[in-house]
Formats: sequence, structure tokens, C-alpha cells
Amino acid sequence: MARSKETFGKKEVRNKKDKKRKEKEQRKLEKKEQGKKDFDDMIAWVDENGMITDTPPDLTQKTEIKAENIEVSIPKAEFRETASNIRTGRLKNFDESKGFGFITDSDTRDSLFVHINDCLEPIAIGDRVEFETEKGLKGLKAVNVKKAQQ
Repeated sequence: MARSKETFGKKEVRNKKDKKRKEKEQRKLEKKEQGKKDFDDMIAWVDENGMITDTPPDLTQKTEIKAENIEVSIPKAEFRETASNIRTGRLKNFDESKGFGFITDSDTRDSLFVHINDCLEPIAIGDRVEFETEKGLKGLKAVNVKKAQQ
């Protein structure tokens, strides 16, 4: 008698494939039995309070909104309030030979860099100064620095 050309390992692989195929068929049939979900079942609505719901909104309570009244960005510059950008502080240290120093802001207690080119008049260590801030290379820096009126 001749031996079978099919080994035990090959039989196992074939049986596993058949089992997977049958399981897939079974899942497919179960999905069909549950019924297809149509588009209306997948729709969600948002009510006037921003809550998601499955019922459509009541069109009798609809309110008209003008598109011009919807703000989606920052107001234009002419409508914004202009706050005074002038701050006060005290000159903490200043190196005359290098031409720079630091100011301690009175409000925030932050230390701001100041360069001699950004000073409107000569200043000395300990002076109370008025200044504006702008973004420099390494953070905020003081510009338009002048002595504060006592």
C-alpha cells in the first residue's frame, strides 16, 4: 500500500482554513439577519443647546440669524480698545561700556532687556523709567525708554 501524500501538518492547515472560512460565512449571515442600517439611522442632530440628539429639530421654533452678526475672528483694529502700552519700572543694572542693561517691571516684576539705542535720554542705575515692550531676539525687550516724571 502506498502512503498518503498528505501529512498531518497539511491536514491541520487545511482544517484551520476551512474553519476560518465557515466562521466568516457565519458572521456575514449574522450581519444580514440584523438588517442593514440606512442613512437615516446614522444621522445625528445638534439641538439649540449644542447637545447631540437622534431626533431632528423642530422647524417651527427656528430663529433667523444674520450672517453679519456672527463673529468668527478677532475684531478689526479700529473696533478694539487701545490699552496704554507704556509701562513703568526701575533700571536694575546698566553697563555703560557694553551699552545694555535690565529693567525690573513694576507690575509683573519681570526683568526686561534694554539697549542704549532704545533709550530716548540718558539713564542711570536706580532711575524710575517709562518704556514700551516689543519682542526681541531672546524675548521681550524695552524700547522708547525715558525717565519717568516724579
